Parts: sequence; C-alpha cells; structure tokens
Amino acid sequence: MVVVSSPAIVEECFTKNDVVLAGRPRLIINKYIGYNNTTLVDSSYGDYWRNLRRLTTVEVFSTAQLNTFQSIRHDEIKLILKKIYKNSYKNFTRVELRSLFSELTFNNITRMVDGKRYFGEDEDNDEAKEFQELVEEVLTYGIEKNLARLGGKMDTFLQHLIDQQRQNKGKTNTMIDHMLSLQESKPKYYTDVTIKGIISVMLFAGTDPTAVTIEWAMSALLNHPEKLQKAKIEIDNLVGNDRLVNESDLTKLSYLQNIIYETFRLFPATPLLLPHEASSDCTLGGYDIPHGTMLTVNAWAIHRDPKIWNDPISFNPERFEAREVGPPKLIPFGMGRRSCPGMGLSYRVVGLTLGSLIQCFEWQRVGERLVDLTEGKGLTIPKEVPLEAMCKARDVLHKVLSEAN
Repeated sequence: MVVVSSPAIVEECFTKNDVVLAGRPRLIINKYIGYNNTTLVDSSYGDYWRNLRRLTTVEVFSTAQLNTFQSIRHDEIKLILKKIYKNSYKNFTRVELRSLFSELTFNNITRMVDGKRYFGEDEDNDEAKEFQELVEEVLTYGIEKNLARLGGKMDTFLQHLIDQQRQNKGKTNTMIDHMLSLQESKPKYYTDVTIKGIISVMLFAGTDPTAVTIEWAMSALLNHPEKLQKAKIEIDNLVGNDRLVNESDLTKLSYLQNIIYETFRLFPATPLLLPHEASSDCTLGGYDIPHGTMLTVNAWAIHRDPKIWNDPISFNPERFEAREVGPPKLIPFGMGRRSCPGMGLSYRVVGLTLGSLIQCFEWQRVGERLVDLTEGKGLTIPKEVPLEAMCKARDVLHKVLSEAN
C-alpha cells in the first residue's frame, strides 16, 4: 500500500496517473455489501463503470434531478425545525442533535429512493424498524460471517422495495420508479442488481457522512459564537424575517459557504479517501509503483498541513474569503474521475440544514466548557461524544409556523 499525504502527489495521482489509478481493490465488504464489487463505488474501472458513472451523474445527481427532489429536502428540514421548536419556543432548552441529523439525512435519501420515511419516532412500523436495524448493522460491520448475513438481508430488503415500486409503476416520483422506466428501454444496463447497487451507495454514502459533517459544523460554531453570530447576520440580511432560508439562497450566503468549506477541511467525513489500485506500473514522486499496489489518500493530513494552511488546526472560515481553494489542497470528495458524484447533493443538504438552524434558533453551549471535539471511531470519524446544545426559537420561526397553522 502507498499512502499519499501531499497535495503535489495527489495532483500527480489524479491528473497524470488518473486512469492508471482508477481501479479499486477487491475488499471483503464489497463482496457482500457491494454486490461482488459491481457498484459505482467499488467496481473496476472500465466500460461497465463508465456507464454506471454516466447513469448516476445524469439520472441521479444532475442539477435537474436534484431540483426535482428539492421539496423533500425542505420538508425534512421543516419537520426537524418543528421537532426542536416543541420544547424551545419559550425558553432555552437542551437538545441532542446527532439523532436529529441522522433522521434528517436518512429520510431525505429514502424519500428520494422510494417515497417513504423510515426514521423518527413516528415511523414505528415493522418495515421501518427492519430497515433502521439493517443500516446500523452495516455501518458497524464486523467479521466475514456477519457481512455475508447482512448482505443477504440487505439484498432481500432492497429487492422488496423494487418489487413494490414495480407494482405501483408510474404512480410515484421516486428514483426507483425512474430507473424502472429506464429498465424497460435498456434492460441490459438497468438490471435489478444495478438499481440495488445505486440505492445502497446512496444510502451509505449520502447519509452518515452528511449527518457527521453537520454535527461537526454545529460543534465548531458553538465553540466560536462570534462566527455563529456573523453567519446569522448574513442570513438575516439576505432572507429577512418573513420566510425560511431555501436552497436558492445558498449561493448568495458566502460566509455560510465558507463555514462549510472549513468544516470539510477540518473534519472531512472520509478522512482516508476510498482506496485506489494501480492497474499497471507507474511512478509517483519519483518512486516506482508496481501494478496491483493499493493507494489511499490521507485527506485529513493534507487538510491540516501547516505548509499549506496558516494555523491549520483553528476553525477559521475567513481563510476562504481571499481565495478559491479546491483540489488538491481541499479534497473532501476526492479528485479525478473517481471523485464522489454526490458532492452537489451534500452541499445542498449541509447548507440548507446549517442555514435553517442558524436562522431559526438562538444557540448556546450546555455549559461554560467548550464542546468536546474528540474524534470517535468509524469510517467517517464521528464525534466521540454526541452533540448537545441549548437553543431557543427565534421570531422568524414563530412567525412562519403560526402562519402555516
């Protein structure tokens, strides 16, 4: 294995050697959870992967498709705002945020995929419980025996979703329904296994990493109330007091965007990017890299490198005001042809959630002590201690909710 922790070598990897390093190693989890290495994330580079990438880019993550499901994102945000509002409309109330962020991100994806909410206290049907348990088990996967069992259960569940949508064909505006329509014209390309692979990638890549990012962002802002206040003033000035922030506002909220960039920098949800594999011999930084070598990029180290970033461990969104910084210095979604195609969706969900929470509530730490930023264990490095905070509803939320009723 080769571990890359230098922006210069990252650029060399994914420009000069992008095709050579576009392969994926065959990992045991991908055998069972990734349909024997055939999903977009873990399939080998070649015609099959290129078609899959084209399919997801155009049919799943294009601007047009993301706009189609915009109402779902706004609806899920409002449900979370109402849930927090119940106890905080008069006084500051303590709220646990991790579970709310998980509920938001999972329901956002599942409603896009098959039109249903599966997470939250109101979703207590057997199907929802089964799905919740499956997702939690996969995210904390263990030995091969467990992976084989989980893979079988997940496949059965996803096939059930497809079969249900097939029976209700044309009656719902969902990702599965859309892909089943494509299946009719090109059955060779849009098999049930292909559809299940796309759903599983959306569930595991589009949920937990997004929830973790929002939790880290709020944690950092609570530790820097002056930056939270600056973001609030920006939102108030642009949006006003008569409506909630929406997605069309996000590109105009430059300081909020800088907060998101800084969160991606300090707390990348995939600190070690997914591993690549050299399909032939190549050279990197003057070293010979043999065919079959596994390569992983340490984004966490690059994002905190003092040679690149001034005062790298400080949370300082202002660092992005003077310049546009992207790959290879800032690579939360990777770089090159195997970079994450869901980047646009992630920015929308993170931006809309953060913007709404900042606009609708006053926030304080639970006590005088700073929020604990100790990193926990897991592929996405969650906070070790789930985030709790004190909040009180602001006038804009009182007004919007009273008008809605």
